[in-house]
Amino acid sequence: MAAKLKKGDRVVVLAGKDKGKEGEILSVAPKDGRAVVSDVNIAIRHTKQSQGSQGGRIPHPASIDLSNLALVDPKDGGATRVGFKFVDGKKVRFAKKSGEVIDA
Repeated sequence: MAAKLKKGDRVVVLAGKDKGKEGEILSVAPKDGRAVVSDVNIAIRHTKQSQGSQGGRIPHPASIDLSNLALVDPKDGGATRVGFKFVDGKKVRFAKKSGEVIDA
């Protein structure tokens, strides 16, 4: 199946504790159906001090399910679904709300 959300896309969270927050996709795991989004679903890891690192409570983004994410429409900034169409013989993604091509 074609990837609707890719690394670098601006997305908005549709459900969960971070509902309504926006961020950029840092990585996608299509096999698991999850993505890591910047400034969303932050988990605190308690690490012991070592010779190389300070230690303490270190925040880092945890993965979030792809079904809880929607692409941000490039025209109006709201959540939109992703469609596919052929432009000049190439398959491209477009925002269903505004019809704007996402990647050409």
